[in-house]
Amino acid sequence: MFRVIIEAGRSETQYWKDLWRYRELFYFLAWRDVLVHYKQTFIGIAWTVIRPVMTMVVFTVLFGMIGKFPKPQGVPYPLLVFSAILPWQFFANALTASSGSLVGNANLISKVYFPRMIIPVSAVMVSLVEFLISFLVLCGMMIWYQYWPTWRMLCLPLLVVVVFAAAMGLGIWFTTLNVKYRDFRYIIPFMVQMGSYISPVGFSSDVVPERWRLLYSLNPMVGVIDGFRWAVLGGRNMIDPPGFALSLTLIAILLFGGMVYFRKMERRFADII
Repeated sequence: MFRVIIEAGRSETQYWKDLWRYRELFYFLAWRDVLVHYKQTFIGIAWTVIRPVMTMVVFTVLFGMIGKFPKPQGVPYPLLVFSAILPWQFFANALTASSGSLVGNANLISKVYFPRMIIPVSAVMVSLVEFLISFLVLCGMMIWYQYWPTWRMLCLPLLVVVVFAAAMGLGIWFTTLNVKYRDFRYIIPFMVQMGSYISPVGFSSDVVPERWRLLYSLNPMVGVIDGFRWAVLGGRNMIDPPGFALSLTLIAILLFGGMVYFRKMERRFADII
């Protein structure tokens, strides 16, 4: 049993301590979301593999065969696409899940105290599990194409953290706004769908003219996807340092700003929701 201590001027410090004290609730909510996600599905967790593979096939045909988009020399187009699908689907699924998490747990929020930020963070765990499973498919593809990783693959965990931060940054903003303005449950799927085409998922960022590259990097996922390809494809795929730095800066701003706005609105969630 935990005691809730209210100290003048110490609310923020106490809040972050409560996040650690309620870590068991985080584990429970995350595991519940993983179990419920594929409940009553015929093929269950196999959807985790089918969806990215089918997306890879569609994008390979659309951009590689029909559009004839260029690719780095020596890189199989399916591998180019799948190495971008991994971070994109992780981001898209995590954003979708976290943005609707507060409304989906309205009964829990209105009945008991706990740091509400646990809810959107735990919602991302399903997407992380799916990412790890899909990563095994990427490993199989690399073996199939005899494409061996370099030391850059060691940077992949850090890039996963960056994707997590990007999803949480936007997810916290949207889940907070969604409590008051339910329009966002319609806006977010549209944004995710459009994002898959304007982000370099089905093509390489090299197709974007150099003079527009920095502007294109205002989409935070551009730098992240380029980073994944840099790590997975080794020396055959380079990263644009200014664009990558801009993406990281935007993600940091979104995450920090989202946490500040979330904390500002958190005390009103139970009344509004």
